Amino acid sequence: VKRTCGVMMDQCEEEEEQQPSDQSVLLTGSQEQVEDQETPTQGQESNSGDEWDTDLETDSATDPKQSLSRAELYLQACQRTGSVPVSSFLHNLADTNLNLNHYGVGPLGAKALAIVLKTDNIITNLEMEENSLGPEGTRYLTEMLQTNITIESLNLSNNQLGQEGAYIISKMLSDNYYVKSIKLSGNGFDVSAAKYLADALKGDYVMKELDLSHNMFSITGGEHLGHMLAANVGIEVLNLSWNPLRMGGAMAVSAGLKENSTLKQLDLSWNSFGQMEAESLGQALKHNRTLVLLDLSGNYLDDQAVTLLCQGLNTNDTLGVLKLSHNPMTNTGALTLLKTVQNNMKSALEEIDISTVFVNEEFVELLEEVRQRRPALGVRHTTMSSVTRNLSALRILRKSLSERNESILDFFEALDKEGTTKVSTSDFRKAVKAANIPLDQQQLEWLIRKFDKSCTATIIYSQFAELS
Repeated sequence: VKRTCGVMMDQCEEEEEQQPSDQSVLLTGSQEQVEDQETPTQGQESNSGDEWDTDLETDSATDPKQSLSRAELYLQACQRTGSVPVSSFLHNLADTNLNLNHYGVGPLGAKALAIVLKTDNIITNLEMEENSLGPEGTRYLTEMLQTNITIESLNLSNNQLGQEGAYIISKMLSDNYYVKSIKLSGNGFDVSAAKYLADALKGDYVMKELDLSHNMFSITGGEHLGHMLAANVGIEVLNLSWNPLRMGGAMAVSAGLKENSTLKQLDLSWNSFGQMEAESLGQALKHNRTLVLLDLSGNYLDDQAVTLLCQGLNTNDTLGVLKLSHNPMTNTGALTLLKTVQNNMKSALEEIDISTVFVNEEFVELLEEVRQRRPALGVRHTTMSSVTRNLSALRILRKSLSERNESILDFFEALDKEGTTKVSTSDFRKAVKAANIPLDQQQLEWLIRKFDKSCTATIIYSQFAELS
């Protein structure tokens, strides 16, 4: 690759020697361009301090370099900017997806790419994650997007953009009508950055997917984003995970969700949400009719918080996926959630992730009951081996008695000499052991607790339909 790049660079240098110097429009800060620039007269404003002269302009009518291949143009741009060519770009010239993640492109490398992509009509997805672009490199790319009309998705995550970079991005978002997806994760965005981005996206209808995860928006930043969400009419996927959005910030986001009419997926995982935040989300879910996925993993949602969230799930008929893993909820919260789904006949939930919750036999049995009416429902949970063993006790009892041509009901009736439909737990325990039914002591005691839920030492077997 290096040999090929070197040969192509030499060819470009030979071509350059044969061309007039005033046609070298891709030169970085060339002396010819500086001399040709009109000096600002009195009353005219010169370039402000926050603007870089990017020199991405080309004269398509007279510039002979327009006939160069994309590879040649890129190599020439790299030579002029003093940046190292990225081989991945040269190897995938016909691919609509340009993935340059983790290549260390830097600001000058971004400038070389911007020169080539300014008039490109092939690439639709540009991946530039973790390339040390900073605000300068980002400015080159956003200027390129002023004329490029094919790039629809852009990944600028982990590029140290900071507040200045957020301002640059916000200006692009205000003017661009083609980029529909942008990832800005891990760029150190703070409250000011949140305001820049929120102001640019209020009323916006172009942007469909926005990733702002792993930033530092905090309470006030969340308020800005919540106000944006209430006014935005385009975003369908929003990732706000790993931001300390809590209290007022979280409540503002919930208020925005309540008003929003386009959002389909919302990621609020790892944001320190507790009971207050869960209650505000529950109220939002009472009114929102578009959200289909809500990720609340890794928060501080305990059993009480889940109960508050279920106030919205009681009536919501659009949410299909709910993620609640890595929260301090217990089997009690899991039961509350499952009963809510059972009672809401219009619930659209088909996937629930509570994979870090250890559930008991009651939950598993209720889940089987709910699935009889809603077979598509999937619930990820954790079951201890002892729970699984206990749940098999009823099946073992039924199978053993079936081999003797008896049902469980027949077994109880044989013990009920007086026909009272009642049997003492002591008599049931002795009868099971006498019949040599292969149940261990733990399984037997679980069966007794199942039949005698009130702990009265009496089993009223007539109330159990599953015994017939």
